[in-house]
Amino acid sequence: MKFTGALLFFFLFYINPISAQKGWEIGGYLGGMQYFGDLNTGYGLKDIGPSGGIVYRKNFNERVCLQSMFNIGRVKASDADSHNSFEQQRNLSFQSWIMDIGVHLEFNFFPYFHGDKEFYYTPYAFLGVAGTRYNPKTELDGQNHTLRTIMTEGVKYGQFTAGLSFGVGFKWDINRKWSFNAFISPKLPWTDYLDDVSTVYPNMQSMDELSVALSDRSGIPGFAEEGGQRGNSNNNDKYTVFGISLMRYFSRLECPKVSRIRG
Repeated sequence: MKFTGALLFFFLFYINPISAQKGWEIGGYLGGMQYFGDLNTGYGLKDIGPSGGIVYRKNFNERVCLQSMFNIGRVKASDADSHNSFEQQRNLSFQSWIMDIGVHLEFNFFPYFHGDKEFYYTPYAFLGVAGTRYNPKTELDGQNHTLRTIMTEGVKYGQFTAGLSFGVGFKWDINRKWSFNAFISPKLPWTDYLDDVSTVYPNMQSMDELSVALSDRSGIPGFAEEGGQRGNSNNNDKYTVFGISLMRYFSRLECPKVSRIRG
């Protein structure tokens, strides 16, 4: 509660209509998306997938913005890439398209005025929440299977979750209307099932043949005993989005009186 109150005070303090640079921005980005979780416990970067999206920003002044971002990207991971002997024997894998939309409070570390000759670049940081859609799948005998409906751990989970979203970036003007942004944004969803792996092996006798085959991919007799470790439910899955965006600024330019507009 103290943190929330401090953030609200900070937000209201900086939204000063006298110094406000009124206007909004919209643009698109291209980049990558990387998953971290039960099938990538070593935080490897081998399976970076493509990502892209739309960024919207409402400028309150030269320091504070309200930003919204829509992302879509692909993540995947495999125990075959692990250096851990248990994970290699477990032999699980997944892939998923992830879509999310986040709303963030964004802060510029330097004063930033679109088109200004001096204050045309700044590092920035943002913090907010995001809603995420995910749908892990895997391949068996040349066919893709949706793992959520098969319930490989005997647990039924949804396709949607919320979570914390934050990041840092750098923005710089090309001219008074266009700018480049580069950013990296970790996402902390409130689920451990982005990869369909979280807790323990279920009672295989209560499952059909396909569910058993996808739950236990080890091929080792006795490896997947009921209640035996399959994942680590103490840590939720995570993913990170990064990219470069091209932004278009709209509305009136309000620059410092001592500055000049760049062409």
